[in-house]
Amino acid sequence: MWLNIDKNMEISLIRQIYQQIKSMILEQKILAGEKLPSTRWLSQNLKVSRNVVLEAYAQLMAEGYVESKSGSGTTVSKGINFKIDKKVEEHFKSFKYEDDDNVIKFRSGIPALEMFPKKEWGRLFNKVYRDIPFSSFGYCNTEGEMELRQALSKYLFRMRGINCKPQQIMIVSGSTQGLSLISNLLYNREKEAIVEDPVHYGLLKVISSCGYLINPVPVDNKGIRTDMIKTENDVGFVYVTPSHQFPLGGVLPIQRRIELIKFAEKKDCYIIEDDYDSEFRYEGQPISSLYELNPNRVIYMGSFSKILAPALRLGYILLPEALIPEYLNLKMYSDVHTESISQLVLAKFINEGKLERHILKMKKEYCKKRQALIKSLNYNFAGEYTIEGEAAGLHLVTQFKNILFTEDILKKIYKEKVKVYPVEKYAIHKGRHNNKISLGYGHLSVEQIEEGIKRIRRAIKKKI
Repeated sequence: MWLNIDKNMEISLIRQIYQQIKSMILEQKILAGEKLPSTRWLSQNLKVSRNVVLEAYAQLMAEGYVESKSGSGTTVSKGINFKIDKKVEEHFKSFKYEDDDNVIKFRSGIPALEMFPKKEWGRLFNKVYRDIPFSSFGYCNTEGEMELRQALSKYLFRMRGINCKPQQIMIVSGSTQGLSLISNLLYNREKEAIVEDPVHYGLLKVISSCGYLINPVPVDNKGIRTDMIKTENDVGFVYVTPSHQFPLGGVLPIQRRIELIKFAEKKDCYIIEDDYDSEFRYEGQPISSLYELNPNRVIYMGSFSKILAPALRLGYILLPEALIPEYLNLKMYSDVHTESISQLVLAKFINEGKLERHILKMKKEYCKKRQALIKSLNYNFAGEYTIEGEAAGLHLVTQFKNILFTEDILKKIYKEKVKVYPVEKYAIHKGRHNNKISLGYGHLSVEQIEEGIKRIRRAIKKKI
């Protein structure tokens, strides 16, 4: 037996000996029934403590690789006939993660992470850790921490005019989990899900992965075309973004909202209202929620990914009381509960008025970036484009008059180290949005925005 150990490695000597002998056994270099060297001999040979070898042998024995009988020494166990797949190992050795930091990515939905209130968040985090009882480190309430649910109830009333009980607010690990839980909660193999078209493809995948038949309904500059919602099937829910349609940006008017509520009542189904970025509206007050019209038919969903940071993985849903017991059962067997310490920190952040001040600060910042984007578009594409949707959110949709964003032109733009996101990628029915791109600006500096639009112009000029 030939073992090589390195006393300067971070891996312990015990682990090195164990790993090398295990590999020899799996690779059939040491066969079943063969005797291993005695612990005394091997320790002297490797110039290590005998206890090191004893522990390595003990680990091999615990995992069934070797066995020991009194008077017979340590031998390789029978039944270990296994060939390691070297291709997998070679694949990961050769794998390289490619992410060019020099590429300007106009991706939607990413906030200005450098403006996250780290100092204040850290102060509150430390305060929570100092003050909470040890019981708070155990399993917590599946529905979420009551302190946060109470804070959210007051916040939603102040900011959105939503009147709800804290008991109706369920804390989730981001809106993606929230939508997944709701989709599973309402699922029936006989029912379909009605969605906007275009729609966020990630969230569409969440819905379709539950097994729903998808019924896409076209969107115009006022949101979902309620006059085109037609189906003979039973409906589980209608998924909409009425305050700022994603990605086109329209606001659903009251007439369509009423039609949507009446449809839900007629079909005995629910409406999922995804209010993903209504806080960032740059002209006037935030749009009223659909939830207000019928809290028993509308499931309201919000998130802190755009307001604060995606890394927090904190979101919430407002559920009709009839759905809460079954929802809690699903959530329990999903992840038991959303991480609770951050919930307590967020509750304090809201109660001290810091969230609203942060939103106000970020609105000014994003408004400045939006204006820089529009100014740059005007300079580079004067008279060649129009902006769709409302002045809200962290992205805008630009429709060009004489440009189709084919794969070829997208590649040319990427060669200029810019990545844009065509609206057609979000469309279920293709061919209606080939001349539109979504330009996310929240995470970019003004300089990056200006340079990015300049590069897009350069790529398109080359195409022409």
